Amino acid sequence: MNRHLLSINDLSPQDALGILNTASELSKISDGPMKKLPTLRGRTVVNLFFEDSTRTRISFESAAKRLSADVINFSAKGSSVSKGESLKDTAQTLQAMGADAVVIRHGASGAAQRLADSGWISASVINAGDGTHEHPTQALLDAYTIRSKFPQYQDSFAGLKVGIVGDILHSRVARSNVLLLTKLGAKVSLVAPPTLIPVGVTDWNVEVSYDLDEVVKKVDVLMMLRVQSERMKDSFFPSEREYSRGYGLDLARLNALQEHAIVMHPGPMNRGLEISAESADSHRSVVLAQVANGVLVRMAVLYQLLGGAALTGEVSA
Repeated sequence: MNRHLLSINDLSPQDALGILNTASELSKISDGPMKKLPTLRGRTVVNLFFEDSTRTRISFESAAKRLSADVINFSAKGSSVSKGESLKDTAQTLQAMGADAVVIRHGASGAAQRLADSGWISASVINAGDGTHEHPTQALLDAYTIRSKFPQYQDSFAGLKVGIVGDILHSRVARSNVLLLTKLGAKVSLVAPPTLIPVGVTDWNVEVSYDLDEVVKKVDVLMMLRVQSERMKDSFFPSEREYSRGYGLDLARLNALQEHAIVMHPGPMNRGLEISAESADSHRSVVLAQVANGVLVRMAVLYQLLGGAALTGEVSA
């Protein structure tokens, strides 16, 4: 595995499965009496967030603390960054503080890659979301959640059918999930209005549909995406009501799913727009499991990148 995690493309299928398997081992340990492991004691993990995301930041913070790492939360708001400090100056400050890993979330696509390639910092860099580019740990936790619900797909997702629905154009979650799920063998269908399908999607190794009612009948996993109004400078659909009618998961579509199918959402959810309250709270929804699994998967990523002590030794200790 590389020293950084910037994109799903940094991982081979074996690397990805290795992270998921490590998360499974960590789950067994976390369920025991010893909730906090000494694996990364003495290491420092910095959460460098230029965009707000309480869910992702807390997940990474919890993951690092469960591995006994020291955690520094650095928010751009109210910091020197808001006074004009550059990414370079911030990185060099973190280097001087002795950061071993930097978890970066930034509004510009490629910011994580820029930090990793710059030579400004020797720490491992983990991409926690960069613009509309990627969000690799979200894809990993989604894959982990799918595996936990479908034990037959432990080593390969061949035969698994996944529908990803909604604002594909602005979604870094969609991009990372397409890369990972297809890498593991799943068949992925993207469902959205034509205005929210990215240019070049023909190179993504996916099917594209504009008919959600047809797709819900066939998939094992239905992943609803948040409509990212804050990234929309133009009008991409006539109205929220029209969007919800065509591409929202309502009770009728929920009931049309196969009996074993599950519903996912990376959060935060726009209830009543891309997903109804009944769908979000139904027994098919694994949204809360995704949140819980996010901590385990991010623990696994930190463990592998920072070369933590052997898990087997910790279990017997």
